[in-house]
Amino acid sequence: MPILRDEPVTAAAVRLFTALAGQLHARGHDPREVTLLRDRLVICMFVAHAGLVPAAAIEGLIDGSNAPATLFRAVIERSWFDGRSFAEDHAPPLSAEDLRLLRSAAQLDWGAVEPAILGTLFERGLEPARRSQLGAHYTDSEAVTRILGPVVLAPLRREFVAMQASAADALAQGRAVDAGASFDGFLTRLRGVRVLDPSCGAGNFLYPALWALQELEREVLAWGARRLDRLPEAPRLDATAVLGIERNPEAAELARMTLWIAEIQRRDRSNSNIPVPALPRTIACGDAILEISAVGRPGRPVWPDAEFIVGNPPFLGGKKLRAELGDRYVDQLFEAWAGRVPRQADLVAYWHEAAREQIVCGRCKRAALLATQGIRGGANLEVLRAIKASGDIFMAWSDAPWVAEGAAVRVSMVAQDDGSETRRSLDGAAVAVIHADLTGGRLGTPDMTRARRLRENLGVAFMGDTKGGKFELSPEHAAALLATPGPPGRPNSDVVVPWVNGLDVTRRPRGKHIIDFGVDMPESTAAQYIEPFAYLRAHVAPVRATNRRDAYRERWWIHVEPRPALRAAIRPLARFIATPTVARHRVFVWLTPPTLPDHQLIVIAREDDYCLGVLHSRIHELWSLRMCTWLGAGNDPRYTPTTTFETFPFPWPLDTPEDRLSPAQRRHSDAIAGAAMALHTTRQRWQSPPIAADVAREPGRTLTALYRARPAGLVAAHAALDRAVAAAYGWPGDLDDDALLAGLLACNLERPAR
Repeated sequence: MPILRDEPVTAAAVRLFTALAGQLHARGHDPREVTLLRDRLVICMFVAHAGLVPAAAIEGLIDGSNAPATLFRAVIERSWFDGRSFAEDHAPPLSAEDLRLLRSAAQLDWGAVEPAILGTLFERGLEPARRSQLGAHYTDSEAVTRILGPVVLAPLRREFVAMQASAADALAQGRAVDAGASFDGFLTRLRGVRVLDPSCGAGNFLYPALWALQELEREVLAWGARRLDRLPEAPRLDATAVLGIERNPEAAELARMTLWIAEIQRRDRSNSNIPVPALPRTIACGDAILEISAVGRPGRPVWPDAEFIVGNPPFLGGKKLRAELGDRYVDQLFEAWAGRVPRQADLVAYWHEAAREQIVCGRCKRAALLATQGIRGGANLEVLRAIKASGDIFMAWSDAPWVAEGAAVRVSMVAQDDGSETRRSLDGAAVAVIHADLTGGRLGTPDMTRARRLRENLGVAFMGDTKGGKFELSPEHAAALLATPGPPGRPNSDVVVPWVNGLDVTRRPRGKHIIDFGVDMPESTAAQYIEPFAYLRAHVAPVRATNRRDAYRERWWIHVEPRPALRAAIRPLARFIATPTVARHRVFVWLTPPTLPDHQLIVIAREDDYCLGVLHSRIHELWSLRMCTWLGAGNDPRYTPTTTFETFPFPWPLDTPEDRLSPAQRRHSDAIAGAAMALHTTRQRWQSPPIAADVAREPGRTLTALYRARPAGLVAAHAALDRAVAAAYGWPGDLDDDALLAGLLACNLERPAR
């Protein structure tokens, strides 16, 4: 499917106008005025190439004899649109260097420049903070192609092929009238197709959709002329075929202009005697996921009917909704979507659920939207489960690389319908089934979304402490505070304790400490630890004073999330297990009190080698990789206490008392514990070998480096552990991944759920 006709020309235009905007910004002009001038100049380049304004108007601008306003008035006088984009006369003055860039731009073949350039420039011109507030976001051409081809064009082409076969049969039987009727029926049907982008931005999805539909119409007309001897017919499929909803008025207007320019280019290519089209009115400026009634009641907006829904909704994590959108908006959003979208879900989930409802109501047949790869797990998974319950997912990319403004990210793409599509495609390969977590394969592939949180695992795994300010201390500063006196009869070590985060586990321990006044120490008591309290008053209190949450602001000497349940669980233990929340290599380590683990660690409140051994086995690692979420451009797995740990079935229930173990279970437990201790010793010897001190302190000897290198000793230790754990389940040691997951899922479903 052709999306870009001449990408180098478009890239050159983007480069020139980005440079022009950069020069105007550098001279201190108002950003909005710069953006408005740039967009109007781009539109004028298209219009001038099509011969819709006198050549003298654009030439006068380029040679400096006329101000931009002269050219803009010439455009408005043509009355092709309401002039909103050109209504303001004021524009920043252009320098000689600015005019040089415009001269170069005017020499490009604007008939070959993509109209979507307006969207590209618009998105690049927004500051990141404003981009998220407006919902603007990047859409690359590869993502568009991956969606439009299989979701929109594939079913239409299947119908085209069926029409060709029907017409050929009719012709073979001498029924030319019936053949013509088949042709006319499909052509009418094609011209009635509507594609909706409910988060259309400046039209970066709608323009390729329109182009693809028009290309198909031309192909159909050519077939009719060739096979049915039809007289040449002018294409009639126009911009009314694509509909959009966009919250930002500037982007909505640019989307209209993008589609209008596309129509101008088509007119220029086909027949210049065709009247100049009006500005499309199919782009609605409004909120696609929230409307407020006349009496102030939040509700879900009604989207227009469309056979296909496509788009790239704004990416915003559930935890960032309030900071970016405001409490009032988020509260109204939650009320409008109560019972349909979990409150913890990412913003993009609302579009996926709205599309599902359109399909259920018969107002849409197929929908495909982008999402962050987080759509596959956590609260977002509930939305995909609903899609599977009312219809099905027929195409998905679970984890696709995506580059926006040079930043690499990972995305998912989800296509849904009412279940009528018989073909399934996952990550570009044909499969029999796609599960809600965007895994799949042949029929019988374990559906891990069925796994439940187990009662036996509750109250064991916790996220670490979240400090919410500069509470941490360097080793030197900590030593100084520990050397100063505390309250009468108490040392400062009561509140200055070792602190560990993910870096200390995956790299080398940094010896940091943290000031920790527990979960509820009164300010009067905390103030008796004079030096630690004074440090927090100077470095934490001013920042916390600006926090919107009352508890964080008023109890500024207490960590924002001190995790009382975690502290209670590890208090009686001589040691406990920790693993980084996000890590490429899933490693578990021992920590000892009074060490305080940071929120970038997940803590397992167990002190037995058996538990550490099971967690470090291939069996648990496989489970964690299927049940985790994924984070960042590095696509690193994110371990969670709930979906990853609490769903995992140990060889026997984890809460089984020691005196209730059978003799066989005790033998397996001892074997796993011995293998875990051997693994721990192997790692310690590699990280701190009993040789020269300078080697022992070598910073490169980290757990990450060890697992990247995987020396023979480490491999052997893990192999022994894996055999011991598999034996505890009663399984052979050579089961493949699907067999292991199927066995674990069966164990999970047999045990009492939360």
